[in-house]
Amino acid sequence: MQTPAVLEAGDVLQVLEVCEAPEEIKEVIVTTLEEGSNTNSTPVTSCGAGTKPSQDDNWGETTTAITGTSEHSLSQEDIVRITKDLEDSVGLDCRRYFTRTLAIILGLLVFLTPLAFLVLPHILWPDKLQSCGTACEGLFISVAFKLLILLLAVWALFFRPARAGLPRVYVFRALLAVLVLLFVISYWLFYGVRILDSQDENYQGIVQYAVSLVDALLFIHYLAIVLLELRQLQPCYSMCVTRSTDGETRHYNLGQLSIQRAALAIIEHYYCDFPVHNPALLSASKSRAAKHLAGLKVYNVDGPGNNAAAGIAHSQSRAMIAAAARRRDTSHNELYYEEAEHERRVRKRRARLVVAVEEAFTHIKRMQEEEQKKAPGDVMDPREAAQAIFPSMARALQKYLRTTKQQHCHSMESIQQHLAFCITNNMTPKAFLESYLTPGPTVQYSRDFWRARQWTLISEASVTSGLKDGTIFLLKCVDFSLVVTSKKIPYIQMSEEYIDPKSHKFVLRLQSETSV
Repeated sequence: MQTPAVLEAGDVLQVLEVCEAPEEIKEVIVTTLEEGSNTNSTPVTSCGAGTKPSQDDNWGETTTAITGTSEHSLSQEDIVRITKDLEDSVGLDCRRYFTRTLAIILGLLVFLTPLAFLVLPHILWPDKLQSCGTACEGLFISVAFKLLILLLAVWALFFRPARAGLPRVYVFRALLAVLVLLFVISYWLFYGVRILDSQDENYQGIVQYAVSLVDALLFIHYLAIVLLELRQLQPCYSMCVTRSTDGETRHYNLGQLSIQRAALAIIEHYYCDFPVHNPALLSASKSRAAKHLAGLKVYNVDGPGNNAAAGIAHSQSRAMIAAAARRRDTSHNELYYEEAEHERRVRKRRARLVVAVEEAFTHIKRMQEEEQKKAPGDVMDPREAAQAIFPSMARALQKYLRTTKQQHCHSMESIQQHLAFCITNNMTPKAFLESYLTPGPTVQYSRDFWRARQWTLISEASVTSGLKDGTIFLLKCVDFSLVVTSKKIPYIQMSEEYIDPKSHKFVLRLQSETSV
């Protein structure tokens, strides 16, 4: 299955769905579009080990650039795939703009209908209309303010920036749109048959008819608020989200949502709550397992031709391997000493880093005291101060980031910007180091690093169906996946037990005689 490449600029999440008929498993691809993206290049996914950040990991030392001939090429299949991806992306944009156009047309129809009800009699049969009295003129004010309130309410509810483009229609929003359309059409039919055809002379009744339409539209908007906003506020399900690579787990409470909207909410929570995915921390255990397996070798001394002898030799070799593995199985000791050594190195690098940063900030204070005595034109700005003291802490910071496998998360430019930010706001060395000593949430890092361009939603149930107890679906990225399991929040039965206040009273009897 080929996943569509995202080649259009924007700042929304695009969701596609691809159905596999034999297994009845639906896959939804959630892709992220950024402003200023190149429309002629395939997206660069940057959420795992395959990420190649643009910064230099050796910014603390002297580096040498080596140029050479590129080894990458495009085959005919790649060209066909890119062409297909371009067509898919164009189809997505057309669908998004088509939906937006329909919404605008429906909105204009809703707001222009009451005005048309009031204007058409003055255009078609102005001589037959009765004069509009004080009550009728008061209804004009009512219609004007109600339309203004409806306009602001619709703008606040429906014209918010789109967070995502879902693969299927949002059921409640589609039902509300159909309800409004049928409602307006029915009003137009009644208006055409009873007012236009007969050329009704009672203009006050026509105004009251328009007021009733506006009132009904306000009630429909209230229904939209209940279905789209209030219905999902009450938590009904506890969602357990586990990252497949390192087992990082979070729990979220969600209301009555469909699977696709629950997946979107979990992705938004993931970027804010989960620590950044660092595949470099997982390579140590893999290297230990590969090293342990590489130490075992199997030999067939009888050759491949002798089957009986080969079977005996195979059974003997398996017994020898098991015995050797028991004798040489010291992987737990290796793991223990390796972790102890790593913790020692981290503490050592951390102590050096803390001392270097504190000395640098002390130097900043001395520089600030000296700059107060200088002329206003000679004062150094925070950016220049950060560049001046950064070399004194650069080597210690780079060694610490390399030891903790974080060198690809922080570039020299981002560190200098953070240092200038801390200097501007008069922050302490501890506040500056907190971003590097404690891994933060994924969204706090550079967008080129943390934002995955593609997410794939895999669900056995339909993505438009609501959450149920035991619903399981996966959100896959390039290097890891989020396994989501839903559990229904149990119904809680509370009972009351009455305690008589008199039951707390007691009598203390003291004996005058003592045992002496």
